[in-house]
Amino acid sequence: MKPAPFDYHAPRSLAEATALLARLANAKLLAGGQSLVPMMNFRYVIVDHLVDLGGVAGLAGIAVVGGVLRIGAVTRQRDLEFSPEVAQHCPLLREALQYVGHRQTRNRGTIGGSLVHADPAAELPAVCAAHDAVITIASKRGTRRLAVRELPAGFMATSLTADEIVTAVEIPLWPAGHGYGFQEFARRHGDFAIVGAAALLDLAGGVVRRASLTLCGAAAAPVRLSAAERALAGHRLDATLVRSAAAAAGAIEAISDVHASGEYRRHLAEVLTVRALAQAARRAGVSL
Repeated sequence: MKPAPFDYHAPRSLAEATALLARLANAKLLAGGQSLVPMMNFRYVIVDHLVDLGGVAGLAGIAVVGGVLRIGAVTRQRDLEFSPEVAQHCPLLREALQYVGHRQTRNRGTIGGSLVHADPAAELPAVCAAHDAVITIASKRGTRRLAVRELPAGFMATSLTADEIVTAVEIPLWPAGHGYGFQEFARRHGDFAIVGAAALLDLAGGVVRRASLTLCGAAAAPVRLSAAERALAGHRLDATLVRSAAAAAGAIEAISDVHASGEYRRHLAEVLTVRALAQAARRAGVSL
């Protein structure tokens, strides 16, 4: 199929882009287009105006400033995959990128596009949620900041208004030497995750100072396992503690669809959380 007719706009500045969104009805932003374009081709999404952010200056780039990894919203996933800054300071992001689609889609797909598309199975929103990331948002009315955990507003829906543009993602960094792990189950490599699990561990002498556990694919949005994180903190990490914390993943309210039942997703969530925690522990110097 082909998309319904639409008008194409190619702004060259953020001010021009926000002005277009402020006056155009039924407009969509084009970043990488790896999700939007197929949806338009199937007429699952019908727009009157397509605003291409590819030529807008200042919306791409990777920098570490004051303990925060700042990524421009239209930064390509492939650039993140091979970024030395990402590899050094935010290795969980690099780890998760290996599960994102295929090389061809990562060549075009952007981090901002993944966040705004809000697919519950997407890996990058889960990583950003695990890191307590914040997005910066611009409109003709001004700018604002929003925690990534507050972005989802339901299945593949966000709390952004129609005239807003995500301009950057700010990821607070964990201390050097922290453990990280990402595990995912999909029917084929590159397919959307049935369930994925992201783990971060900050250890001191084998004792957990801080933990972060996040699931993707299991519910309508990324799920932080806050109770499991609190159960880990302050205790010496061992296999029994890991299994106990992972049990919280098996108790979530999981979605059922044509790909898997909620019961199967809960099982996967628990198994993958154990694996992600074990992987993170090894990288932090603790063998379970």
